[in-house]
Amino acid sequence: MESSRLFAGTTVALVVVEIVAVMLLHWRAKAQDRLGFTLGEVLVSFLVFTMVVAGVLFGYTQVNRMAEFSSMSLAAQAFATEGLEQMRSAQWDYVRWPNTNYGAGTGDDLGFPVGSSYTTNIVDTMDVPTTGTPIYVTNFLTVTYVLTNLNPSLPPLRQIRSDVVWTCPWDGTLATNTAIALRAPDQ
Repeated sequence: MESSRLFAGTTVALVVVEIVAVMLLHWRAKAQDRLGFTLGEVLVSFLVFTMVVAGVLFGYTQVNRMAEFSSMSLAAQAFATEGLEQMRSAQWDYVRWPNTNYGAGTGDDLGFPVGSSYTTNIVDTMDVPTTGTPIYVTNFLTVTYVLTNLNPSLPPLRQIRSDVVWTCPWDGTLATNTAIALRAPDQ
């Protein structure tokens, strides 16, 4: 029994020695294979690195352009809301309906006959900090009657529309921001 155990143990020992020897043969490489990267590998790695950096820079510039456009659009929307509020705050006296006298100080500052409309425009610069030439905006303000029913003796609503037109500085395209509100007399 002891001899069979010894024989079995020596067989296992021989197998282990052979596996280690095989592993050592595959682990060692030739001296010429360990010198470095080939020229093709270096060029491909530079190409991949350049494409990654270019993608990051392009993404950064696009995000910056979108943020700049958002700030200009928000400033134009604030300008449209400002014009709308100025038109909305004009006096329109309900007691004097139907009004035949129109203009400032008559009870109907924005008065005009039913069926027509009142339009004006305001040119200003956009309130966005920029370098170079200022960005000009034009606010087109339009007031029209909106009849709520078919009885013209009842005072109608007025629709106040404020359209702000401005030019994008980097490509020259026109952009428009709009604000619309309805107004009843004495409001």
